[in-house]
Amino acid sequence: MQIAAEPIKLGLTPFEPWVWQVPEHFNIGTACADAHLGTPAASRIAMIVEDDKLGTSEITFAELAARTSRFAQLLRDLGVAVQDRVLIRLPNSLDYPTAFLGAMKRGAISVPTSTLLTAEEVLYLAQDSGATVLVTDKAMWAVLKDQIHGVPNLRHILLSGPGEVLSAEDFDVLDLDTALAVIEHCEAPHQTRADDPAYLVYTSGTTGYPKGVLHAHRALIGRRPASRYWFDFAPEGDRIMHSGKFNWTYVLGSGLMDPLYLGKTVIVHEGKNDATTWPKLIAKHNATIFVGVPTIYRQIVQKTEFTKQDVPSLRHCMSAGEHLSDEVLQQWRERFGMDIYEAVGMSEFSYYLCETKSRPIRPGSAGFPQPGHDIRLLDPVTLETVPPGEEGMICVPENDPGLFLEYWNLPEETAKLRHDGWFFTGDYAKYDEDGYIWFLGRKDDIIKSFGYRVSPYEIERVFKSHPDVADCAAVGEEIERDKVLVVAYVIAKPESKITPDELAAYGKQHLAAYKSPKVVYLAKDFPRTKNGKILRRDVNPSIAISRSS
Repeated sequence: MQIAAEPIKLGLTPFEPWVWQVPEHFNIGTACADAHLGTPAASRIAMIVEDDKLGTSEITFAELAARTSRFAQLLRDLGVAVQDRVLIRLPNSLDYPTAFLGAMKRGAISVPTSTLLTAEEVLYLAQDSGATVLVTDKAMWAVLKDQIHGVPNLRHILLSGPGEVLSAEDFDVLDLDTALAVIEHCEAPHQTRADDPAYLVYTSGTTGYPKGVLHAHRALIGRRPASRYWFDFAPEGDRIMHSGKFNWTYVLGSGLMDPLYLGKTVIVHEGKNDATTWPKLIAKHNATIFVGVPTIYRQIVQKTEFTKQDVPSLRHCMSAGEHLSDEVLQQWRERFGMDIYEAVGMSEFSYYLCETKSRPIRPGSAGFPQPGHDIRLLDPVTLETVPPGEEGMICVPENDPGLFLEYWNLPEETAKLRHDGWFFTGDYAKYDEDGYIWFLGRKDDIIKSFGYRVSPYEIERVFKSHPDVADCAAVGEEIERDKVLVVAYVIAKPESKITPDELAAYGKQHLAAYKSPKVVYLAKDFPRTKNGKILRRDVNPSIAISRSS
């Protein structure tokens, strides 16, 4: 299938026309591993993992192809059917691409999840996705095994890493390495169509629960413009250092699928880190491209003395997740002599706006829509394109290969955002007279903190389940420029003696670390509309009577 996109003409020299080449059959697992067999890339290192406890490990493309094929065969042997879900809850490790890509080679649907999630959050995702297989490390399984009851479809547990294999009633528990080692013959990868479901990621929802975003195998093809215009890949020899975790869509794309698809080497870290970690690893492994979040760049320039001389191989830097301040960009330029190229994306569509080397960076701007992505700024009521300088909703044509398939088990939610051939992102932006796009963000209440998108509704749902809580409002609190903390304001029930510190501890127990409020305030009441709805923009420390330490 070919889809032609018009060249972008926005005041500067137009980008080249883009023609999508979407084959009938396509599989992300084979494209990122098997496709390199018989080429010079087969013997190249595909991935390096620096683990604080386990040391350095690596795998070639040929070895990755073989290992993912064995994983796919293991799923077949276990009776895992096409489009069954495989829930992955792993740290950064070689087992992550093994499971993520291997499940798709089987024709199953990979479900990446965060290691920061609590046991009850993992349980919810296992139930909602209907997963038949859970792939996790042995340390997490020791916590999960006595809590993960009542998941109807879950049958098989595959355990990664060192440690003891703990059995559990109702589950077939296997050591992953042992199970893979005994497989001698692998059937051919399942021949998936480009539109077939490939992976399911969970993002902040408006109902108090995460919602699943289902992507097709063509999503990898949909990311090609990002590979060309946001990255700065050389024909040979690139090594990409990513500071994030594979469970995040930002890292799954820019730190795993995109580089592997093009035969590049990926470098990731597992363990504790500080501002010195990343320059040291860049230097150790001769990384040429560094991908991070603004917080990482800010820490490096503010807390270390590293300069370009310490990272001579580095030639391209990328950032996403939240806005990069003008101050950090300037400090980075002065210290390292390089720009940092930003991008904007979403779970449903990955990264589609970016700054690019072919045009000057305009600090504060998100750059341009990548060629191939026919992004329009529309009035959501009239569906008319808004003129430069005016605010419009970012809309994506429904035939864009990078666009997701649907929200998992939420057909009404999917239909709500599709209108006359367009997907409504919910994000707003405006163009200036030179064609640069200025991202304005959402008009909902999603909190963006340290690169994470956090749903206030999920936090509020958890806190309202506490017997001493009458009401709760979660908001983002900007403590300094471009630094936002997740905080919660709680109204306690009459006669309750609950303290803010006790509530903060409750949040840490029931929410992933990046969702858990860093500060909890006690309040007597909230500012509200006439209909009783909380006015979040007016919720601030002035209404608090006490706060956590």
